[in-house]
Amino acid sequence: MSVTLTPGAATLAQLEAIWRDGLPVRLENAARPAIERAAQIVADAAAGDAAIYGVNTGFGKLASVRIAPGDTARLQRNLVLSHCCGVGEALDIPTTRLMIVLKLLSVGRGASGLRWETVALMEEMLARGVTPVIPVQGSVGASGDLAPLAHMAACMIGEGEANFAGERMAAAQALARAGLAPVVLGPKEGLGLINGTQFSTACALAGWFEGMRNLAGAVAVSCLSTDAIMGSTAPLQPALHALRGHRGQIDVARAMRAIMAGSEIRESHRDSDSRVQDPYCIRCQPQVTGAALDLMRQAGQVLEVEANAVSDNPLVLVDTGEIVSGGNFHAEPVAFAADQIALALAEVGAIAQRRVALMVDPTLSFDLPPFLTPDPGLNSGLMIAEVTSAALMSENKHLANPCSTDSTPTSANQEDHVSMAAHGARRLARMNDNLGVILGVELLCAAQGVEFRAPLATSPALQRLLAVTRAAVPALAEDRLLAGDLTRAAALVRDGQVAAACDVAALMEGAP
Repeated sequence: MSVTLTPGAATLAQLEAIWRDGLPVRLENAARPAIERAAQIVADAAAGDAAIYGVNTGFGKLASVRIAPGDTARLQRNLVLSHCCGVGEALDIPTTRLMIVLKLLSVGRGASGLRWETVALMEEMLARGVTPVIPVQGSVGASGDLAPLAHMAACMIGEGEANFAGERMAAAQALARAGLAPVVLGPKEGLGLINGTQFSTACALAGWFEGMRNLAGAVAVSCLSTDAIMGSTAPLQPALHALRGHRGQIDVARAMRAIMAGSEIRESHRDSDSRVQDPYCIRCQPQVTGAALDLMRQAGQVLEVEANAVSDNPLVLVDTGEIVSGGNFHAEPVAFAADQIALALAEVGAIAQRRVALMVDPTLSFDLPPFLTPDPGLNSGLMIAEVTSAALMSENKHLANPCSTDSTPTSANQEDHVSMAAHGARRLARMNDNLGVILGVELLCAAQGVEFRAPLATSPALQRLLAVTRAAVPALAEDRLLAGDLTRAAALVRDGQVAAACDVAALMEGAP
């Protein structure tokens, strides 16, 4: 199955399906005329006498150096090879493919000047499984993601490395085995490929996709935790949240009410509970998780715009025939969005960890056994699982420090303010992994706690969540090696099974 995308109109849902399922992508045929018009304008400029940046001049601080017409192809090849300065581990294959898709969307707007045959090669690489090896370090997020995108472009000209059929090999070999030929770059094509925000945006989108899934899982698990400690649902009343008015808060509270509806545990202490209020980690869940949801939604809107943006330089204005230098390559919007996502992930994990701490503490858990073991003392139960969640929470707090406020001049002070979007976006993968484990620990604690409330039963939705949990991780009767349990519980969150068991996504969007 191939996805046909309209440049300028790709949606987050489309991009997530492409990222998760490895779908090949093609641009709609209607994009071709604009692409070819822009390419012709560039070809005419390359043959002319006027100095046009990146077409017949050097780059960056060398923009004043004119390049002879016969050297324009060599100029573009040299540009790509000289910018292949990435280091570090390779970007994962799904996100690398998404980066190529974003570059297709960008050049598909008909303002970059790439020829159709170059565009078609990217489409065929996606279709036939040729994935460039992209080192993740080396971009400062302006003038675009030069080093990572240069490694992508190098693969297209038969240089560097690529993954194909499960093997890492020379790019020329991967192309040949896939039945593809390297492209010889025309005027401006090397610059059009390496200039842009597609690496940063792809990493930020991957962080957003995983973050939204973790956040939905957090809503479901928090409901189970609330029942485990016999918390009150009074703070979920709709009138309370309407008085404040934040959409995320209202949506989370509505979802929690629906998930917890019909709980025998809740009904058992509605009238006779001696406690006046629950701790904030229970009482303020809609306010905290809802605020995180609002941040995530705002970041998603920014990233959707950026995914459809033309962000290289210079740009071809086909209506006037001009080639104009600008600054669309500056990834400040992506850097801000990545910082917002990081803040949301850190806070969702912080409040989840406090619920874990609440459940394992017999002075706060409303009569649950210490560390949620039926035989405390001889057994330590979930004592150190809680410590692990605290360690990961702290790590995410450090990782959430903003990247967008950092900058350093590069390229002989020509690029004197940069966004740092690339590592701001890359850190989201690690943060999501950490958050998944924190929520997995909470899931195990909450499941154990709810089971201690028997014969009282939790709600039908949470009973489904319990069944999903126990299919992967059995109840903890006595101490055992827990590392595997934590891994399996985290996988339930990250795979979306936890949120799906309670239909969280639909509930937060207001579906009945």
